[in-house]
Amino acid sequence: MTKNLFIKTYGCQMNVYDSQRMADALAPQGYRLVEQPDEADLVVLNTCHIREKASEKVFSELGRLNRIKMNREAEGGTLVIGVGGCVAQAEGAELIRRAPYVDMVFGPQTTHRLPEMVSRATRGTEKNGIIDTDFAAAEKFDELPAPTGTNRSSAFLSIQEGCDKFCTFCVVPYTRGAEFSRPQNDIILEAQTLVDQGVREITLLGQNVNAYRNNGIGLADLLENMSQIDDLKRIRYTTSHPRDMDDALVAAHGTNEKLMPFLHLPVQSGSDTILRAMNRGHGVDRFFDIIDRLRAARPDIAFSSDFIVGFPGETDADFEATLDLIGRIEFAQAYSFKYSPRPGTPAADMNDQVPEPIKNERLAALQDLITQQQKIYNASHIGSHTSILFESAGRNENQYIGRTPYNQSVHVTGDATLLGTVRQVELTISKSHSLEGRLIESAGATI
Repeated sequence: MTKNLFIKTYGCQMNVYDSQRMADALAPQGYRLVEQPDEADLVVLNTCHIREKASEKVFSELGRLNRIKMNREAEGGTLVIGVGGCVAQAEGAELIRRAPYVDMVFGPQTTHRLPEMVSRATRGTEKNGIIDTDFAAAEKFDELPAPTGTNRSSAFLSIQEGCDKFCTFCVVPYTRGAEFSRPQNDIILEAQTLVDQGVREITLLGQNVNAYRNNGIGLADLLENMSQIDDLKRIRYTTSHPRDMDDALVAAHGTNEKLMPFLHLPVQSGSDTILRAMNRGHGVDRFFDIIDRLRAARPDIAFSSDFIVGFPGETDADFEATLDLIGRIEFAQAYSFKYSPRPGTPAADMNDQVPEPIKNERLAALQDLITQQQKIYNASHIGSHTSILFESAGRNENQYIGRTPYNQSVHVTGDATLLGTVRQVELTISKSHSLEGRLIESAGATI
């Protein structure tokens, strides 16, 4: 019997990957994905605890789901509600207390046990809700089924979970646990399965993906071995930490032809004072050195980063140092956020919390600078010929969307035969967050 499953995913790419694996795990029970919660027999919220008011957003969504559940029950039907991910890990029993209509609460390391939880929930014998927030990363990856068929041309593949860095603003070590790296053979097998299903680009995921190490194999080794997979055209990885950017990985950017010339490397601040308060374990000079060495290895490499403004104790001089760092490096894109206290983290109890109006002013100034740099970077590619991996149809008729090796989104006029292929395109128009181009029919591409 076919049953309907709706998954709402919050936050990072790791959660996107986990949501897909939830769907894979539930497929043998007859569940198929649907687009709306009111169509579903089972709704799962895969939550993120990183952003401000994360818990409140989840409870707001749960309130809407409860109305659907009550209406369904009034009509003689049922709706099972589950909450997974980092909010579930952090809130646990409190979530059930505040929302007793929730049937299941499970952490990010227990998705492999989701089918069992669903079976228990649908039997209706669990009066107080099911809570499973144990840490078992190795068990999770051992027991999840292989990825099911996909029509995607690009996919995420999780290779590392957890974090040992304990940045003072971050809840990840408490919600995802200690760093764990999957065995290389398991990763290669999953990658080959995805490629056999038509995937041509794989992004390797981890909370600190470049901390990957299993049986003496580091990320650079894994990237090299993955590049031997036939029909895998492109490899990326995210999210990295400057402390784990070793010489072998830097060199790989110059030698591995399938490794794309784009790197997301969060720095968070351009002030050594703030970096120390954040417990980042590196200073500004170390970050500049990494960037310089990467550019020496791959001169055309593009960079993205994360920035937090208004961290406790951040002065005007600290913020100006961040703007100076951005001006020096010239990012292709970046993500920036106002600092928001996460309960249970050291920074939440720090003195000198920055007032919201100052945070707002600084965030606006930083985002203006990043936007200017992104426009300049995109405009610098106009007239160039580059390879595009086409991933989806656009909103307009005969419009298709792909990405350059530098992770820029490009819109092209064509037909559905473009999907899943890598084609040469001339870039013709630059916009704020994307480019337009035209196909060069006579040319091929390898990356």
